[in-house]
Amino acid sequence: MPFDPVLAEIRFGCGLSPTLAPAPSTEAMLTALRAPDAMAKRFPIEAFDTFRARMIERARLGDIRRENRGSPESRAAVKAIRKLNQVARMDASQWLGQTLMRRTWTTNGLRERLAQFWGDHFTARGKTGVIRRATSPYIEEAIRPHLTGRFEDLLIAAVTHPLMLHYLDQMNSVGPNSTVAGRRKKNAGLNENLAREVLELHTLGVDGPYSQNDVRQLAELFTGLTFQVQNGFKFNKHFAEPGPETVLGTEYGQDPARLRDIHRALRDIARHPATARHIAGKLAVHFVSDTPPEALVEALTQRYRETGGDLMQVYEALLNHPDAWGPLVNIKQPIDFLGSSCRALGVEPELMATLDERALQLNIIQPMGLMGQIWERPEGPDGWPEEDTQWITPQGVAARLQWAVAIPQVLRPDLPDPREFVQTALGPLESPATSFAAKAAESRADGIGLILASPAFQRH
Repeated sequence: MPFDPVLAEIRFGCGLSPTLAPAPSTEAMLTALRAPDAMAKRFPIEAFDTFRARMIERARLGDIRRENRGSPESRAAVKAIRKLNQVARMDASQWLGQTLMRRTWTTNGLRERLAQFWGDHFTARGKTGVIRRATSPYIEEAIRPHLTGRFEDLLIAAVTHPLMLHYLDQMNSVGPNSTVAGRRKKNAGLNENLAREVLELHTLGVDGPYSQNDVRQLAELFTGLTFQVQNGFKFNKHFAEPGPETVLGTEYGQDPARLRDIHRALRDIARHPATARHIAGKLAVHFVSDTPPEALVEALTQRYRETGGDLMQVYEALLNHPDAWGPLVNIKQPIDFLGSSCRALGVEPELMATLDERALQLNIIQPMGLMGQIWERPEGPDGWPEEDTQWITPQGVAARLQWAVAIPQVLRPDLPDPREFVQTALGPLESPATSFAAKAAESRADGIGLILASPAFQRH
């Protein structure tokens, strides 16, 4: 099937725009993907290393509170901690606004979609306190810079990131025969969470060719991966299990333990044939169909293996495969629905910037939750479900319709004429029924709502 710019903009991008033309070819899409990250510069989100200053301040205030219990200093510290958490929560809301603006004004929607895909593939989030708001900074630091490189580099960046180590309880994992375990046996313990998720979710897949012994051996190899609030990521050799570990039949590590042995293991796992198949399948499901054609998955798998996991080569194989250009069947997740709606409406950055936390909660965050997607709070390390049935529920559909009718006029007070907007939002996918409903609507808000809630707009 020949390249279709409209289909490309909807399936692989963030939707149609009234002012930004679709890319004219797959080559143009890939060239734009290789270019500097213009949207990250235009709509900045704090990197984790900057965010860590909040954690440092939280630790300082926590020390004051503990050391001066019952005193005015302690009460002042408690108040300051609450304020710190409040500001982090407010900033996290603004980062959602920035994310939507990136989708609205990008000329390379594929980058934004890939950032979402890989951020979800490597799900990590904070559990308590100020670090609960660190997911966007984590994606900004560990995911976006590695979208176009080799999968093994992305894997290492995500798996060894402080937020991932925190989320999967790795930072306190101690080798049974480590120096620390010998000194304080009561508090010592090996944690297998990160090792299991690396093999099951991040690389080989849930049915991958690994055993429980591989999980344990990898967990022992991972001991020493930790971070300090004051200094960031750290490899602590005193936590590390001494001696070699055997993972998938290959021996890694020695005494003393070294970080480069962990990197070598991750690179080998990233190049495993099962990893190639797992990543290929996930990309095909995300961008094409819940049940993608086997020929497409096999082509992506082969390109991954041929290139050692060069992601740009895999994306090229995806964009150039005829099975990637079938009818739109995937249902947009709430973030995709809201992002493509903002793009179709041409929501101005200046207006989005005026929305405070309360306005963002009422108009974006709470509706997303009703649609089934609480912003940056998936239930587990496997991220958000891809199955369409998870998103098309009675409550989810009702929430989409309610948002489509009520909120666009908040984001764009001068709503466009529905008779024109139907072409802007749907292009050649406009159906006679949707066109008639838009023209017959009693108000512009109702007309816009019917278009955004239409089955054609819900798919990508």
